[in-house]
Amino acid sequence: MKKFTFCILLATMSWFATTNTYAKKNSGPTPEEKGLAQINQANAEAFVRFLAADELKGREAGTEEGRIAGNYIASLLQQWGVSPVFDSYFQPFEAYRVERQKKGKLQVHPDSIQLIKQGVHQKYHMRNVLAKIDGKNKDEIVIIGAHYDHIGYDPMLDGDQIYNGADDNASGVSAVLQIVRSFLATGKQPERTVIFAFWDGEEKGLLGSKYFAQTFPQIKQVKGYLNFDMIGRNNDESRPWHVVYFFTKGTPAFGEWLKEDIEHYNLNLQPDYRAWDNPVGGSDNGTFAKLGIPIMWYHTDWHPDYHLPGDEADKINWDKLVEITKTSFLGLWKMANISF
Repeated sequence: MKKFTFCILLATMSWFATTNTYAKKNSGPTPEEKGLAQINQANAEAFVRFLAADELKGREAGTEEGRIAGNYIASLLQQWGVSPVFDSYFQPFEAYRVERQKKGKLQVHPDSIQLIKQGVHQKYHMRNVLAKIDGKNKDEIVIIGAHYDHIGYDPMLDGDQIYNGADDNASGVSAVLQIVRSFLATGKQPERTVIFAFWDGEEKGLLGSKYFAQTFPQIKQVKGYLNFDMIGRNNDESRPWHVVYFFTKGTPAFGEWLKEDIEHYNLNLQPDYRAWDNPVGGSDNGTFAKLGIPIMWYHTDWHPDYHLPGDEADKINWDKLVEITKTSFLGLWKMANISF
């Protein structure tokens, strides 16, 4: 009888083990794998080619073409059913500068604006585009951002007059848009609220991110920021998988995550890891680093078409843009879900 009972127990344990193994093999993709499946070249090309089209004339901040670019981004967010951060997807703001014969930068801080308005001055109307996915813990926020403006066009140029800005920064905008869809595809609510930000006025002095940071009522609840600025070109054609990865040195997990994800998912990238004590320069990452917020920043280095009309969509390294977008989704997923 004891031998019989032992055999039944052994058989039961074997059945549970087999069933558990089968369940693991057939449980379907993980949330991360579902998100990665949404990222592809077709989407990247669609977003970049629209934003970098000649018809948008370099989408300079404050121009009609810049507003068209913002409307395009907002329409996609609305189509996908992502909630706006405020009542609208747009966060409008004004920037002021002394008239053009005097030296002065565009300003968004109210104290600076008050001084500028005492004399003859310029006024620009700009708009950030902002959306969010609420987290389980709404008291903690992470942000991913890219600027969507560029430097417009010059009718006095001989030849091509449009600064299309395919790499700078339609490439970064395409990554944020793809990652929005990836988060939706996971089917899982993140632990922290995620804000998807498309900044205006970056080329005129980081204006959109500065305005957001000085007016957002929950800015002290922002735990991390991921930035894109120029992620679609090759600095050196012999190194087509090169990408510079800046991150806050005091948050070493940001570097460890990227190494782990590249190995685990066999992603084809060769990052140059650059940990900064205080990464305040370069792009909109500086706005958040100055507030002590840990940052990640992807950048593929400078190229000969930087801020020139030659920055066009046909020169984008689409494979690298897709791989960077995948690694960034995985990094943001961790930023939104685990402690660091």
